[in-house]
Amino acid sequence: MRHKKKTEKATLLQRFSVWREAHVSEKQYILCISFLVGIFTATAALILKELIHLIQGLLTSRFDETGANGLYLLYPVVGIFLTMLFIRYVVRDDISHGVTKILHAISQKKARIKRHNMYSSVVASAITIGFGGSVGAEAPIVLTGSAIGSNIGQALKIDYRKLMLLVGCGAAGAIAGIFKAPITGLVFTLEVLMMDLTMASLLPLMISCMTAATMSYIFTGTEAMFEFQLDRPFAMERIPHVIILGIICGLVSLYFTRAMNLCEGMFRRFADKPYVKLLIGGSMLSLLIFLFPPLYGEGYDTIHLLLNGTSTEEWNTVMNHSLFYGFNNVLLIYLALIVIFKVFASSATNGGGGCGGIFAPSLFLGCITGFIWARISNMFSLGGITLTEKNFALLGMAGLMSGVMHAPLTGIFLIAELTGGYDLFLPLMITSVSAYLTIMAFEPHSIYAARLARKGELLTHHKDKSVLTLMRVESVVEKDFQTIRPDMDLGQLVNAISKAKRNLFPVVNDGGVLLGIVHMDDIRNIMFRQELYHRFKVDKLMISAPCRLSVNDPMEVVMKKFDETDAWNLPVDDADGKYLGFVSKSKVFDTYRQVLVDFSED
Repeated sequence: MRHKKKTEKATLLQRFSVWREAHVSEKQYILCISFLVGIFTATAALILKELIHLIQGLLTSRFDETGANGLYLLYPVVGIFLTMLFIRYVVRDDISHGVTKILHAISQKKARIKRHNMYSSVVASAITIGFGGSVGAEAPIVLTGSAIGSNIGQALKIDYRKLMLLVGCGAAGAIAGIFKAPITGLVFTLEVLMMDLTMASLLPLMISCMTAATMSYIFTGTEAMFEFQLDRPFAMERIPHVIILGIICGLVSLYFTRAMNLCEGMFRRFADKPYVKLLIGGSMLSLLIFLFPPLYGEGYDTIHLLLNGTSTEEWNTVMNHSLFYGFNNVLLIYLALIVIFKVFASSATNGGGGCGGIFAPSLFLGCITGFIWARISNMFSLGGITLTEKNFALLGMAGLMSGVMHAPLTGIFLIAELTGGYDLFLPLMITSVSAYLTIMAFEPHSIYAARLARKGELLTHHKDKSVLTLMRVESVVEKDFQTIRPDMDLGQLVNAISKAKRNLFPVVNDGGVLLGIVHMDDIRNIMFRQELYHRFKVDKLMISAPCRLSVNDPMEVVMKKFDETDAWNLPVDDADGKYLGFVSKSKVFDTYRQVLVDFSED
């Protein structure tokens, strides 16, 4: 019965493909699909936001504002535990590091993302964040959107280039839908996912962004995500303070990135001990949230407060629900401690078994960093200028996002669209660029890309490197070389040569391990002298390979070894160290040209 349904489904798809090819052009077809991707990704984003708000409201609506709440010690552990159970027994796959997974799928898996990613990240992140996980919902929804684009494309038998574009459409639509920021969705895809797209490819991305943003406008209103009123216009004499804020944001981004990597490394030691990770991560997160309630969830309430507060009394409410309630003279110290500990709260959330991203933590930290810098500057009258705290809180959001994600354009447009703060476009640009240049002096890759860059699996805007990244060693291995044994004599070797089509002969032992190579040119002067046939053995005639390749080597490493050895052919070992075949420069160049054509073609 199941086989019959599959056959009927395949037949319907074939009929649709025939009709489509006759009546709809390829470009029109992709535009239609991008429109559907925009609708589905916006729907997923809206569902995720509603789930988070629903869970948070049910759990925290009756909390006492005037003191600490003991349930902060319980909720985060429960959330991580439930998420871990869902991932471990329902999903049965790793769904962390959403944006990194998209980059990996683009560069290593021909833009194919697993089907469960269309829903698994939504469920897992809603539970994690709703119960207090100190992470954001944006990276999970970006993975969800990309998975929607990828799986729609796979179902419709779209080729790799177009499938990669649909993955980008899903990511762009997800950002546009969850933030109500269509320009940011487009810029994020080009800047963070690092696709080398042509002008013709931008139109599907724009359609997905516009569709997703429109869906969000319809269901949540057209207001910006964060209310912001510009009380004082930006003055040119504040530019030095803006540059300094950008540098500070770059340094905080560096701290966030390196501390996050350090914490992730610690949790990786317990990769096969999920309950140990839960104990460590849950305990750390619960304690931090108990001491600093603004670390609960995404932290958007704190951002609203700092962007719209107008007096010290209002800003002091950030210490509500905590042990620090009423200690109004320690506000800056309290906020500074939050900046320090936020990275540990986020790392504990994901490391302990939760699911979430770093979009929201970046915005949260940036807002607090900008506010702190403006307050300190005003307290000490630095430069004799009074700074508007909420303006600098907004600028700090752009600076941290630019630094952590290595994406200044995304930081600029996201904050402008999130707040409606277009009047501060110039200082947004200055802060973002300053932060980006600062962190680039220390970290060449974003927190997303660094994991893949270390493995040589990162697709970049550098076309040559991108093409090499898309190539795999197994696709260029040639296996039609006649293998010989080390104990064969010259006569047996000549007999093998007479049957071979190559002039290169790998010498392997009984275990299939490569011992050396025999070049026909090296034995040409003795191969026709029959009196020597039983006198020489192969192990005396072979030479060592100039170097060996592994089937898992990135192609950039392969090309580097070719350059270092000046060889034309290099042997390849499989994952177990056994001889697999040879890679030749000519095969690499032929494959490179074909991939380049596929990669660049409109």
